[in-house]
Amino acid sequence: MKKLILLIAAAFALHTAWSQEQSSIFSHYIVNPILISPAVAGFNENHQIYMGVRSQWTGFTENPKSYGIGYNGPIGKTLGLGLGVMSENLGNVTNTRLQLNYAFRYELKNVKFAAGFSTEFLTKKVAESVLQSPLYEEGDNIIENAVEGNKIFDASLGAWATIKKNTFVGVTFPNLVVAKIGEIETGQNEGSFLKYSIITFGHEFEVEPYNFKLRPSVLVYNIKDRPLQIDFNMLGSFINDKLIAGVSVRGGTGGATGILLGTNVDVFKLYYSYDLTFQKFQKYNSGSHELTLMFNFDRGKRRYDRSPN
Repeated sequence: MKKLILLIAAAFALHTAWSQEQSSIFSHYIVNPILISPAVAGFNENHQIYMGVRSQWTGFTENPKSYGIGYNGPIGKTLGLGLGVMSENLGNVTNTRLQLNYAFRYELKNVKFAAGFSTEFLTKKVAESVLQSPLYEEGDNIIENAVEGNKIFDASLGAWATIKKNTFVGVTFPNLVVAKIGEIETGQNEGSFLKYSIITFGHEFEVEPYNFKLRPSVLVYNIKDRPLQIDFNMLGSFINDKLIAGVSVRGGTGGATGILLGTNVDVFKLYYSYDLTFQKFQKYNSGSHELTLMFNFDRGKRRYDRSPN
């Protein structure tokens, strides 16, 4: 039965590769928005190195695990560049992503705006152990090609803006291409502005007498053939951003809730979150854990800012 489940999961993952290549495998976009928008690269005028790991549905056999490392920073006064490498282990399926981000930013009075573009190279592979399953039929080209690895190219567009430094809004159109490398046609599941979109906005309130900041935000994720996903986030920071706490509630995909704790010491930032779903599957696992480490540098100097990342 276990092999049957894994084989079905592998086939499902191969099929969904054409219907939806998610632009981000982490939920810490509320503290690291480069995960959802290429326009954020270099937006805060500092150089950032980040590392993240997520273990989803812990306690469940061969639960999904995600790993990522990346950099983004400014180049001159108007350009921003970013580089990220991410890996997902989904049972017998391994996805490896290489993403390059390019952004152009400018300021006009109290508004700072950036437009960004990203290119992504994805390799999807199924473990060779699948070929040993009694359910595998020799000569199955789909499975055999998957074991060798499918290489996919994708691209995304995004825009990011802050108003008076306290209000931010972002729009991203991921999965514009989703084409196998080496093939001219992408098939009926080719990318489209109408099929995939991410919209996020929020505002930071300062309570000066108590040295406290509160930042509510909303993220709307539109994915083709799936219910509209809406995340409601609330992030608070204390003692000059040295202590951070937050809560998130997700609706539209069965529902989920999570808490986030973090600290900011000098150029070092550390965030941890734990979340649970409202679905029946929750009783078979112990929730999901996510950890992110970030280092922010400004040409070797310390930098603290009020921006989302």
